[in-house]
Amino acid sequence: MPAPSGRPAPQPDPPLDALWRAPAIVWAVVAGMGVAALLAIAQPPLTDRWVYFGLACLMVQWTLLLALAALYLVRGLLARLRPLHVAGIALLLLVLSSWLVHAIAQALVALVVPSPVPPGWSLPRMAGLTLCVGLLGLAVFYHHWRATQLAVQAKQAQLEALQARIRPHFLFNTLNTGVALVRERPGEAERLLLDLSDLFRAALAGPPTIPLEDELALARRYLEIEQLRFGPRLQVKWEVPAVLPAVPVPTLSVQPLVENAIRHGIERSPRGGEVRIVVVSTGSGVRVTVSNSLPSAAGPATHGHQVGLSSVRARVQALTGDRGGVETHASGGRHVAVLYLPAPGPGADDPAQATTR
Repeated sequence: MPAPSGRPAPQPDPPLDALWRAPAIVWAVVAGMGVAALLAIAQPPLTDRWVYFGLACLMVQWTLLLALAALYLVRGLLARLRPLHVAGIALLLLVLSSWLVHAIAQALVALVVPSPVPPGWSLPRMAGLTLCVGLLGLAVFYHHWRATQLAVQAKQAQLEALQARIRPHFLFNTLNTGVALVRERPGEAERLLLDLSDLFRAALAGPPTIPLEDELALARRYLEIEQLRFGPRLQVKWEVPAVLPAVPVPTLSVQPLVENAIRHGIERSPRGGEVRIVVVSTGSGVRVTVSNSLPSAAGPATHGHQVGLSSVRARVQALTGDRGGVETHASGGRHVAVLYLPAPGPGADDPAQATTR
């Protein structure tokens, strides 16, 4: 069986994309109201500050929204420029937007009240005020972007550390099984070593995410190795749809669940047991259920199904933005682990709790 082909890790969004999301627009509106409030407070005592605040707020908000719209229209060009050039273009568009809003406001006021515009609304002062506010905005955006980058790097380092902890604990057992098979069944020993090499290639040098179909193929390789070791003590049952959805999963996210099922269920039982893998695809996502029969007699104390479980849960939550996860529970004399993967796209529903069918 050929080695699974991985997909490249998703690239982070360009920095300017954050400007056109709802939180950024809301904060821009709030900041514009703050600027308008400062302008109103700075007026002479005889000025009607509430009227001035309303007019200033209207002009500031339209200036900000027009500048954001202009940046959105030229986003393709900005993506190919250096950050310093992007900052200069952003300031230029902000000043041009303020002049356009000033010209429209002056024309509207002239239709109602034919009087000259007060000096506070002159073009030079508008440009100077816009540049000052724009520079402050760029400084805030730069520090926000740097903080986001550092958070992403820290999260990536954490995920890499978690992935490094996922090492197949069956290594020595597998090698001992291979040594025993070399003389008696060399064909099975060769297949065992090939499957083991595929698993370690995925564990040590594979991409961070792979398609669900490839991840299930790795789990099958692992089960083939364990069936050579346990023989008839290990019964495996697969319930997988003919066509699997194109859902990316973290590399080695299903295999640790299968490994835990064998270590804490089949290996502790003298009579062995059954491992069942069920994949259910719904409109909101995919559920991968790994269950195993529990040993009838209590064996030596273990840490339960915790080997690699926290690592898999953290990596799935990071990949899905906390919409996916891993849940475990016992039901009907079986231990059940459910890996939930939400459907890609904005229409995916958030899962409440991962359950089995």
